[in-house]
Amino acid sequence: MAEVKALLEGYKRFYKRYYSSGDPLYKELSSNGQSPKTLIIACSDSRVDPSIITEAKPGDIFVVRNVANLVPPYAPDLSSLHGVSAALEFAVRIIEVKHIVVLGHSQCAGIAALLEPGKTDGTDFIGMWVDIAAPVREKTLAEAQEGERIEDTRCRCEKESVLHSLANLTEFPWIREKVESGALKLHGWYFSMENGRLFEFDPVHGAFVEIS
Repeated sequence: MAEVKALLEGYKRFYKRYYSSGDPLYKELSSNGQSPKTLIIACSDSRVDPSIITEAKPGDIFVVRNVANLVPPYAPDLSSLHGVSAALEFAVRIIEVKHIVVLGHSQCAGIAALLEPGKTDGTDFIGMWVDIAAPVREKTLAEAQEGERIEDTRCRCEKESVLHSLANLTEFPWIREKVESGALKLHGWYFSMENGRLFEFDPVHGAFVEIS
């Protein structure tokens, strides 16, 4: 109960800051609705909160979080549920965001599970989910150097999975059309938890470049 009590105490501080203090932010958001310009696809990892990393205010970003910050392929069939795809469609076609960011990070347990499929034996959903990035696993392992540390292999896989998700985004026709028209821009970010550094993929150089 202590954990839940701490959350409720946090709510009280939130209420005092945004409601009883007279701060107009939530009143305006309630009256005017949301109109974030950026969608961030992030990992469910409790240590990687995009609102904290970017210091975004309520209403600034539309957020989708899942294991390993993956984007599934475009597959509008009725045989599966499509939570991530529905969120993408809502952000792009209804809210009309101008930017989509795929935010990967270091020490990602989802990517670790992708690299070692045996870790997901006995799971109902995790193995099938991370296998969205199976081509990334094959590419990462094929390019591994002899004696490469597992941490370095995982880091390469984490970054490569961001690019894989960006590629999957362009399979959605209403995303591809907006990207081609210039109405929507895609970004790949990578957060290094160990030192707090953020990197953005630079397509010109074909590498992740530190944000300074």
